[in-house]
Amino acid sequence: MLPPARSGSETLHNVGIRGSCRASRRAVRQTVIHYSTARHRVAPPGCTQVSDRGVVRIAYVTESFPPDVNGVAITATRVAEHLALSGHQPVVIAPRAARGAEIPDRRLGYPVVRVPSVGLPLYPGFRVGLPGRAVRAAVAAHRADVVHLAGPVALGASGGAAAGELGVPAVAVYATDLAAYARTYRLGRAGEALCWRHLRRIHNAASRTLAPSTATAADLAARGFERVRVWGRGVDTTRFSPGHRCAALRAELAPDGEVIVGYVGRLAAEKRLDLLAGVAALPGVRLVIVGAGPAEATARRKLPGAAFLGQHQGAGLARIYASLDVFVHAGPHDTFGNTLQEAAASGLPVVAPAAGGPLDLVADGETGFLVPPGDAGALAGAVAVLAAAPELRAAQGRSARLAVLHRSWPARCEELAGHYLAVLGRTPELAGATA
Repeated sequence: MLPPARSGSETLHNVGIRGSCRASRRAVRQTVIHYSTARHRVAPPGCTQVSDRGVVRIAYVTESFPPDVNGVAITATRVAEHLALSGHQPVVIAPRAARGAEIPDRRLGYPVVRVPSVGLPLYPGFRVGLPGRAVRAAVAAHRADVVHLAGPVALGASGGAAAGELGVPAVAVYATDLAAYARTYRLGRAGEALCWRHLRRIHNAASRTLAPSTATAADLAARGFERVRVWGRGVDTTRFSPGHRCAALRAELAPDGEVIVGYVGRLAAEKRLDLLAGVAALPGVRLVIVGAGPAEATARRKLPGAAFLGQHQGAGLARIYASLDVFVHAGPHDTFGNTLQEAAASGLPVVAPAAGGPLDLVADGETGFLVPPGDAGALAGAVAVLAAAPELRAAQGRSARLAVLHRSWPARCEELAGHYLAVLGRTPELAGATA
């Protein structure tokens, strides 16, 4: 749940940008920053170092932010929230939302700078931030000690360049398998190679790359990415809990007492929802799809017997998770898998491909099942085993929740702050945390 609204907002050029060039001032005249004035102050002139208390001023440059609903956006809100609660001073630099969209910026406990953006043809509501001087000006205005690049592609590249120009260390967080998307959308080997070169250039210019899983870290190192560490994501085990199970919702979704199997996430080609057709056809199973995206029409054709619930957030989403019996995920390209953790926290066994993030998140045979990537039959078979064994489902669900209880957002953000302090030379070099 978002913090309550707090008073106070001001434009970036009223905050004061000492030391930045006039071009940077002009670039952000139209860029609005919302401050929670009760909790954030502008640093005094010359204050560019971490204080003796270990407080860090972070410019968090993210490719996606609410009202977008995806892993990068959700991670950005949770990380910034917990960094602020820990006494650090983050500013989020994000793409401007689509016109008419409801944005949460004024209700947050940290400042948010929105920069110009454009929409994607396949995702009309998804905005891509435009690189430019506004990013540099925002980093300079915040007097950042560290620049955090969240899933850097376009806006993140600009953030990395700004860090280099200003002499500020950058921590780049790898979030999206862009080359896999190039394969999915048939951009060819040349497209894949271009993606890797672009991402490698951004990450290797940073002081450190944080990979979300051990498999992803190993892949990046093999592809020439330098200074790679593992930093997983957190999960809210209070919001996502078996205690939110709703008998009325279950009766609505499965009036004949079917085992309810659910998927939560974007409805996009790379998520391979077509592989769930075998699951939907299992006798005594009701497949539930939660989410939205450009592949929804295709998914409805491929899965005519599934219940499509649309996009949900907050308490409603937590209630849906807890009311499922099994969680299933088919996409083979996830570098982490926020929804898998949310499902586990909700007490669900998880069936997912044995690739990328799920390798760290699912203990095969204990908290769910891992299956060969792209194997529709294996997905259906694993779900069938769980559907036929309520005691096994319950045992794996209990183990799944226990496995994520230590993966709280405060704990993950403490690890992240340790990485910031390490690149600033304030603490010994970290070996990296495992997910």
